[in-house]
Amino acid sequence: MNTYDEFGMFQENASEWEIPYSGPPTVRRDRVEVAPGCFLSALVWGDAPPELVLLHGGGQNAHTWDTFALAINRPLVAIDLPGHGHSDSMPDSFFSPTDYAAAVDVAVRALAPNAKAVVGMSLGGLTSIALLDRAPELVRILVLVDVLPSINQERAAPIGEFIRGPESFATFDEILDRTIKFNPTRSESSLRRGILHNAVQRDDGSWVWRHQRDWSSASANTARREHTRPTTGYDALWDALAAFDGPTILIHGTTAASVIDDDALAELDARRPDTVKIAVADAGHSIQGDQPVILAQVVADFLAVVEPAVDPD
Repeated sequence: MNTYDEFGMFQENASEWEIPYSGPPTVRRDRVEVAPGCFLSALVWGDAPPELVLLHGGGQNAHTWDTFALAINRPLVAIDLPGHGHSDSMPDSFFSPTDYAAAVDVAVRALAPNAKAVVGMSLGGLTSIALLDRAPELVRILVLVDVLPSINQERAAPIGEFIRGPESFATFDEILDRTIKFNPTRSESSLRRGILHNAVQRDDGSWVWRHQRDWSSASANTARREHTRPTTGYDALWDALAAFDGPTILIHGTTAASVIDDDALAELDARRPDTVKIAVADAGHSIQGDQPVILAQVVADFLAVVEPAVDPD
């Protein structure tokens, strides 16, 4: 059986991206009850009050931000969304961004009520926008990573294909090979770390994704979800984004793996013309994996400009 130490790989993250490393960072796992008997789990970085809230994409988990967190070197909270990582699934949830935002609302109030910014990637970005509508006082600065309420469905198709893959894998090599196939630009070492954080080995030696474990347990709601959940643009999220008057930045990739196209950027210009837009070269959809150090620098530079104008109280 594999021995998993979730806090034992930070030096490997730092070394791969040439981030100065003086020893293990202060990181702990915490959890918050967001509904009766239902807990969200989170990684809390640092001892000071968190300045950032990080929300990952669908099928990912809080550890997707590890290298970013090491590079930006600020106290922060990275949350496992419902049904992901170490978090429970929400009972009777439709798994929409609005549903996720309801749980994240409770977790942020408990762990990072005065955070300066919410950083959301993919599903986490849509959840961040939904949080604007539900609890605008918790989102002072909004950072969207390769996501808008309208995305290019053709470009997003490989992401869905990967997530909807086999329920289990006979060996670690099997799950690693499939992950490499769908992430050809990433190093094998980074993908290996990602699997160790995002999959579990069963007693028979096979491997299953953590997120599939939780989503499959809600199979009784599957048909209801599929007929209720929108599959294309989220008009209400565009409205929430347009109504938000806080500093906002969209950071998107430039490769074909990015789900942001010219139509989405034009819609953003029409809805929120003051949004800062930064394109990151050699990055696709998961910029925190493709170019985590550059992403951290872009976010830090943006915060340096807008933080003085934001009242944390």
